[in-house]
Amino acid sequence: MSATARPGWMEKPKPATQAAKVLALVTVVLLVCVPFLVIVSTSLASQEEVVANGGWVLWPTSPTLQAYRDILDGGIVTHALGVSAGVTVVGTLLSLACTVTLAYALARPGVLGGRPALLLILFTFLFPPGMIPNFLLVKELGLLDSYASLILPVLINVFNLVVLRGFFQGIPEELYEAARLDGAGDLRVLCTIVLPLSKAALAVVGLFYAVAYWNSWFYASLYLESDHWPLQQVLRTYVISGVSMTDTTLGDGAVNAPQTIQMAVLVIATVPILLVYPFLQKYFTKGVLTGAIKS
Repeated sequence: MSATARPGWMEKPKPATQAAKVLALVTVVLLVCVPFLVIVSTSLASQEEVVANGGWVLWPTSPTLQAYRDILDGGIVTHALGVSAGVTVVGTLLSLACTVTLAYALARPGVLGGRPALLLILFTFLFPPGMIPNFLLVKELGLLDSYASLILPVLINVFNLVVLRGFFQGIPEELYEAARLDGAGDLRVLCTIVLPLSKAALAVVGLFYAVAYWNSWFYASLYLESDHWPLQQVLRTYVISGVSMTDTTLGDGAVNAPQTIQMAVLVIATVPILLVYPFLQKYFTKGVLTGAIKS
């Protein structure tokens, strides 16, 4: 190889290679976007058009918001949307606070009992409790039919804890020592040094928590009565079970839900959390990879 020769990955791609990359990218984009377009189009179509097209519409001829008016006027979806938003916001903030403080404690050397506590936490990651122990614990704590049952049992995620711990360990030790010399305590070091330097990791971990809380439906089906359901459990009733619900009793008032109604609920359940991703996407690589490599 001559002195001016460059490695193969630094050479300009051949036209055939570029064309293959473009084709692969377009294919992936279509596989992702077309189903979502069908869902949105079906929710905007009339029920007659949906039936005439065999249940799905790629592009509605006469778009209408009637399906969204029907589900939002009923009160069930709006109440469930408020429940999901509240659980997501409160749960994310509490989970971030607990995860950050625990990760900081486990990241600092010389903490009393730090190593055994870390091993115990990792043990729960490898051997998670089953559904029955979880239910019995929630019942004994008096959390049944309480929104706290959707937050407290999953307050700290071990993977997110490991990511934050690794990120905190990557902060130069000189910064900690300088803060100590200035008389700063652990709380001040955490708030004034660690957290400002960990914005990328905090954004990613916060998004992970928010998505988990927003998409959670299984625990709601176990611990909550139907009039306290979050949006995802209502969505499951509409789409999976194929029934709609009334304002009085969700169970006794069930009727067959039209396809437009089902797709409208699906759009309402998907779009809010989907809008958050573009604002946090730039933090993904830095936040996750740094924490994972350092840990």
